[in-house]
Amino acid sequence: MQEYFIGIDGGGTSCRAAVADAEGRILGRGRSGASNILTDPDTALRHIEEAARLAFRDAGLAEDLSAASALLGVAGNNVGDAVSYVLARLPFARAEIVSDGLIALQGALGDADGAIAIVGTGTIFIVRHQGRIHYLGGWGFQVGDLGGGARLGHAALQESLLAHDGIRPGSALTKRILDEFGHDPKMVVDFARAARPGDFGRHAPTVVAFAAEGDPTALRLMRDAASQVDEALDAAARIDGGTGRLCLLGGLAEVYSAYLADRHRDRLAPPLADALTGAVELAVKTLRTGAP
Repeated sequence: MQEYFIGIDGGGTSCRAAVADAEGRILGRGRSGASNILTDPDTALRHIEEAARLAFRDAGLAEDLSAASALLGVAGNNVGDAVSYVLARLPFARAEIVSDGLIALQGALGDADGAIAIVGTGTIFIVRHQGRIHYLGGWGFQVGDLGGGARLGHAALQESLLAHDGIRPGSALTKRILDEFGHDPKMVVDFARAARPGDFGRHAPTVVAFAAEGDPTALRLMRDAASQVDEALDAAARIDGGTGRLCLLGGLAEVYSAYLADRHRDRLAPPLADALTGAVELAVKTLRTGAP
């Protein structure tokens, strides 16, 4: 009987699935809605199954998920209650849940040693060295995610209030942000009190755009954020000796490549593939019958 393997890349806004044969050849793909197993596990389960069925349909296969093996890369894989709840309700013959960072690493590097920096709303840095996986950062906005888009947007709001109070010089960036809030600092404070990381992150593209035009405040914020990414990459290099591929992933990846220190920029390489491909590769490696 033909074995089929499903890779799942589950995120807060969408869930992507791909079905492959026992050789790892991708036969079909599907996409559905949000699949955050921490905040809404039941919706995540529905969208995981929907994306998998769409992948089977895309491949022209009967939608018999009960005979397939699946590997899911999702945020929150280290929260035991959420993982147990989801695993017990998945429609697959066998399933494993790993971190979304691990499938991104596998996609970017294949089986080789190296490192990835995921720089989006938040940040996390992952190193593979001599077969061992090392995670750096990824502790969330309140105590981590340095260099991420949420931190960048948050810093822009801070600078705008400092400029409003005459503590620091203003710029076109701070004026743009204050314009958005009617030059009323109380509105900035009200926004910040209720804001989630993604809300702060929506101001990051404004900082990036003004930095590209030479705005002094935006440039300082970009350089400060890039120095934090540099610091994490220095720690990664102490683990792997600065060898192997270094891939930047996430929404700010292309932006940061211009701001990083030369020692890291010189090592950058494009990822071999995406996280969904990584999920499929890991599914075949770990769930294939008789796999080592």
